[in-house]
Amino acid sequence: MIKSDKTLESNSNSAFIFPGQGSQKVGMGRDLLDIDVSADVFQRVDDALGRKLSDIIFNGPDDELMLTKNAQPAIMTVSIACYEALKLKIGDSFPIPKYVAGHSLGEYTSLYVSGALDLEETAKLVSLRGELMQDACDQNPGTMAAIIGLDEKAVYEISRQTGTYVSNINTDLQTVISGDKTAIVSAIDLATSRGAKRAIPLKVAGAFHSDLMKPAAEKMQNYINDLQFASPTIPIVANCSAKPLTDVSEIKKELITQITNCVDWNKSVKYMVNDGVDSFVEFGHGGVLGNMIKRIDSKSIITSVDTTDSINTLTQ
Repeated sequence: MIKSDKTLESNSNSAFIFPGQGSQKVGMGRDLLDIDVSADVFQRVDDALGRKLSDIIFNGPDDELMLTKNAQPAIMTVSIACYEALKLKIGDSFPIPKYVAGHSLGEYTSLYVSGALDLEETAKLVSLRGELMQDACDQNPGTMAAIIGLDEKAVYEISRQTGTYVSNINTDLQTVISGDKTAIVSAIDLATSRGAKRAIPLKVAGAFHSDLMKPAAEKMQNYINDLQFASPTIPIVANCSAKPLTDVSEIKKELITQITNCVDWNKSVKYMVNDGVDSFVEFGHGGVLGNMIKRIDSKSIITSVDTTDSINTLTQ
């Protein structure tokens, strides 16, 4: 895990970032319960959802937390608990970032931090997203694979030839594809024959960010269109366009679009770096995004906020 060797500074050249599905782990965030504002986040999410999600987060079992309907709101909740804890500890000098951004599910966490939705609205929206994507996985079974060592153009060609979908562009040489299981096997074989350093199946519930998620996108559209959003106080860098979103109608369109379309994290990070962002603060378990950013721009300063210890280190 990458951690900054300097304390968090108040400046406009930072971005706050939030991880997506896959970063979950049983027990994550448990130490944050000693911080009242974080404990309140877990309780408010439980109350909003009408179930003890926190018990699954802290105690598992693993296969229960891994379910999309649980993993998505769990990751969001821990990220927000980390954010609120650091915000409380720093107080009035807490920095306002230039941008917020999240990888897939993490984009929804950005809604809360930007002020577009409150905690309860965000929790309900993410929970619904997880349930509908779980249903889509059951309806249209599929999987994903990571292709490492080939550039974006090469992976798009493999995807075209095998009937798969490019679902995540994480770095210049790390791309994830989605599709039905037979097509993914073919794509892995083809990528390997074309020089990929690694082409590996992922342990996921389905083919996220592909046409196989259309049932989820269609049902989410009605809910999102009816939901009242506030204008964000911090621009959200979109997964699909890699451009900042400040308009409510643009945000709603992005949230629906990204369910079935590619998350271009590589381009999103490059947009922020090119616009002067030199430090990224990742809130939540795993440190996955920070590691990706270091591969995209090695000069960027990465700060990981995931435990009480990391928060204490930053506020000493």
